[in-house]
Amino acid sequence: MANSKYEYVKSFEVEDEVMFPNLIIIRIDGRDFSRFSQVHKFEKPNDETSLNLMNSCASSVLVEYPDIVFAYGYSDEYSFVFKKASRFYQRRASKILSLVASFFAAVYVTKWKEFFPHTKLEYAPSFASKVVSCASVEVLQAYLAWRQHDCHISNQYDTCLWMLVKSGKTLSETQEILKDTQKQQRNELLFQQFGINYKMLPVLFRQGSCLFKTKKSKSFQLLEETVKHDENGKPVKRLRRRETLVHSENVAGRSFWNEHSSLHKDLGHFAKDIGKIEPDYVKSFQFESRLLPLTWVVVRIDGCHFHRFSEVHEFEKPNDEQALKLMNSCAVAVLEEFQDIAFAYGVSDEFSFVLKNKSELYKRQSSKIISAVVSFFTSTYMMRWGDFFPHKKLKYPPSFDGRAVCYPTSDILLDYLAWRQVDCHINNQYNTCFWMLVKSGKSKIQAQDYLKGTQTREKNELLSQQFGIEYNSLPVIFRMGSSVFRLKTQEGVTEENGEVSGKQVEAEVGVDYSNIIDQCFWQQHPHILSFS
Repeated sequence: MANSKYEYVKSFEVEDEVMFPNLIIIRIDGRDFSRFSQVHKFEKPNDETSLNLMNSCASSVLVEYPDIVFAYGYSDEYSFVFKKASRFYQRRASKILSLVASFFAAVYVTKWKEFFPHTKLEYAPSFASKVVSCASVEVLQAYLAWRQHDCHISNQYDTCLWMLVKSGKTLSETQEILKDTQKQQRNELLFQQFGINYKMLPVLFRQGSCLFKTKKSKSFQLLEETVKHDENGKPVKRLRRRETLVHSENVAGRSFWNEHSSLHKDLGHFAKDIGKIEPDYVKSFQFESRLLPLTWVVVRIDGCHFHRFSEVHEFEKPNDEQALKLMNSCAVAVLEEFQDIAFAYGVSDEFSFVLKNKSELYKRQSSKIISAVVSFFTSTYMMRWGDFFPHKKLKYPPSFDGRAVCYPTSDILLDYLAWRQVDCHINNQYNTCFWMLVKSGKSKIQAQDYLKGTQTREKNELLSQQFGIEYNSLPVIFRMGSSVFRLKTQEGVTEENGEVSGKQVEAEVGVDYSNIIDQCFWQQHPHILSFS
């Protein structure tokens, strides 16, 4: 980050480290997947193809993040367990949960055509995630038992519900029939009315799926697979253990767990089988923080390893206008999706989204807000890539991490935004000089040494005298960054009967390249944050 008088705003960022040696679980859930499954016509009560897609995405997560050693999922959720010794991103909760949600969303979009070749992906899927901090392996055991029990109960209920609906009942009638029914009653309903023995349904539906690497698996073998790409875009291949996909009646059972030595080493032993499941006990370990009320909240997302991503995809240096416009397009989509976001500012591979100070989005749960925004941004990036790079194949899915920071006053919020724009200017000026020197024949190390200790005036002179470039004449999108906000809403709309309605028309979201440090910008657009 560049130095400026506004850097004091960094002091409002708080640490959210998951204390060692607590086990880290990241649970992701499809955001409004009831609607998503309806729009994409998933088979009810279970769509086997969609479940296989979820499993494939989870497998990719295990490959991408070696610290994740076990995963359990069903329906539209997945839980990822990190090895107990993990120091992944210094165990920062917001970074970890946002990265997993972002990467999962990116892979989901990438693999959609593989699993649904004849179904168009109508809109960007997104996932909410949270951290569960397990104080002991016994808490992990209780957590897994809880999730698998929930899988069974939910699937049994949904199977009854959709069989009744398919038989001609309305949804409300079906819900009334199933109200307060117990496990045995639902089993009898399925068998007596529909001839279905619940225990004979596919294990994928009833038991969920778990993924892990184990040396004792019969399917164990070393495979050479591409795990990433180098600076030149060439695939880097490594030998790795294949993930084993298992459907077990009791993933939290001592016999299942303890037969896999790799799980002992990475997570610990289950000393005994678990008894009664207490969901409230497990929920108490959820690493959840609520953002301070009546504060301005900024969700800042950053591209993960975007230096490599930009090199592999041959982005123009120092700035690729199409890449920036793709980022802007995704930011516009975020504002259209989340009405509580009033303003966004972006530069390079980052974007800051400002939530209204009175926002109660997701009850101000930090993890849910961060992951929903980051995963939606990521999947939108994936879906719109071809619009901005029609002749460039996306070689691997990008991912973004995020954080949420509270700012107590509008003045401090404006200083935060000023800090980001100052950072934009300083970094862009440096990068413009750096890449012009590299293109002129200097090595990257020589260019860095040449620019070391130079000031703004010296860099401007270098550009002007050596390359004939007047810095202030460069495109404003490079120098100022991008501001995204709703255009002023039109009040008092005249209706057909001639009366004037007090309702506001939904405002179009626009992109601007202005000096947001200047108070004139906010005076010209007082509606954006409603405090100018």
